Amino acid sequence: MKACRIAILGATGAVGRTMLQVLEEQTDWEIGEVRLLASPRSAGQTLLFKGQPLTLEAVTETSFEGMDVVLGAVENELAKRWAPWIVKAGAVFVDNSSAFRLDPGVPLVIPQINAEDIFKHQGIIANPNCATIIALMAVAPIYRLSRITRMIVSTYQAVSGAGAAGLAELKRQIMELEAGKAATIETFPAQIAYNLIPQIGGFNEAGYSSEEMKLNDEGQKILHDPELRVSCTCVRVPVLRCHSESIYLETEAFLSLDEVRQALEEAEGVLLNEQPYPTPLDCTDQDLVEVGRLRRDLTCEKGIALWCCGDQLRKGAATNAVEIVREWWKSVQSSN
Repeated sequence: MKACRIAILGATGAVGRTMLQVLEEQTDWEIGEVRLLASPRSAGQTLLFKGQPLTLEAVTETSFEGMDVVLGAVENELAKRWAPWIVKAGAVFVDNSSAFRLDPGVPLVIPQINAEDIFKHQGIIANPNCATIIALMAVAPIYRLSRITRMIVSTYQAVSGAGAAGLAELKRQIMELEAGKAATIETFPAQIAYNLIPQIGGFNEAGYSSEEMKLNDEGQKILHDPELRVSCTCVRVPVLRCHSESIYLETEAFLSLDEVRQALEEAEGVLLNEQPYPTPLDCTDQDLVEVGRLRRDLTCEKGIALWCCGDQLRKGAATNAVEIVREWWKSVQSSN
C-alpha cells in the first residue's frame, strides 16, 4: 500500500498537535511524509513525530503540492483562504473548522455513522463540531433501532474547546484569584475560574448560541434526517479537557433499556459505562465516547435519558479527522 502524504495546517494549536499525536499512533496504514504548516512566526520551530524532529514551515500557496491529504486545524477564515490552493494541488482537505460543514457540496462525516459520505467529496471533507461528534456517537446506536424525533441536550464543555488560549485562561485566573488579584478576562465572555458560562459563540435572534445550533444543523446532515429537532444549551465549565453532555431523546418506536444497552455495547467507538458513570477525567486522552446514567424519561413514554463524555481534542476533533483520512485512503488504495 502506498504511503499517505499528509500536511497539518495549523500544526501548533491544540488540535493540530493532537492530530500529529494521533497520526503517530496509527499502525494499520502507512503514513509517508508529514508536513507541518503554521504561521510565519512559528516557522523554523520543531515538533517531534515518531522520535524525529519535524520543522514547521510557513504556509504559502505552494505548501500543499505533493500532499495526498491536508488536515485543517485553523479558524474559518484561514480554512476558506487556503482551501482553493489545497484542492488545486490535488490534495483532499479534511477541515476541522465550521467553514464548510453546512455546504451541501461538502460531506460532513463521523466515520462510525456515515462513512459512505466520505466518497462524495469534491476535494473537501468537513469534520463536525466536537459536541456534535460526542452526542451523535452516543445516540446513533439508538437511532439505528428507531428514528429519533427530538433531542434536548445540555453540554458541559471544557476550556480546551477554546484551544490553548482557553486552557491558559483558566490556569491563569486560578493563580490570579488565589493571589488575591482580579481575574483577567481575555478568551471567554466572563470569568471561567470557579464559574460556569452559559454561552459559547454569539446568540441568534431566537436566543440560541452558534454552538447550540451546530448540534441541530449538523445532526440533521450527518444522520440524513432534516426533520430531526434538537434544543440545546451549551455551557462552558472550568474543566481542562473533555466535554460532557446530558441528553434526553424521544424515539418513534418504544425501546426497552435492555435494547438500548445492547446497541451501545455493540457500537464501535462507544463504551457503556455504568460503573457508576463516566466523567471527563475517565475520558481524557482516549478515543471512546463513554455513555452512562441510562434511564427512562419520566415525562415521555418513548423518552430515554443518558449522560455521555468524550475527549473533544481527540474523538471530538483530531481523531475523527484522522479516521476520515484512514477510511478514504484505504478505499482509494484498495481500488487502485
